[in-house]
Amino acid sequence: MIGDKIDNVEFIEEKQERKESRFGSIKDLLDGSLIANDFIVKQLPYIVFLVALAFIYIANRYHAEKVVRANVELSKEINELRAEAITTSSELMFISKQSEVAKLVEERGLGLKESVVPPKKIVIEE
Repeated sequence: MIGDKIDNVEFIEEKQERKESRFGSIKDLLDGSLIANDFIVKQLPYIVFLVALAFIYIANRYHAEKVVRANVELSKEINELRAEAITTSSELMFISKQSEVAKLVEERGLGLKESVVPPKKIVIEE
């Protein structure tokens, strides 16, 4: 009977060691036996899926930040071009005035003169 009790005690201790080794320890992680565990091997596709999902999430975040930066840069460029367009159109309107055209013709010496006779309207009667 004494021998039976000793065998039972050893058997109980082995069961407890198996339960502890299921979740692993740092020693198991370092020597690689944790990865060879059946529980981990069964969960490996799920773990790979989660890692792939994490990579996709990180890549999406970087892409979104890149798009936002490009959007801000394009907005600044649009504002600059809009200001330049307004300036150019106001300069064109100023230069197109009759008095400014007459000054430019006189300065460049083109020999053109402004007409003092108003234009006449031609009416065709049928």
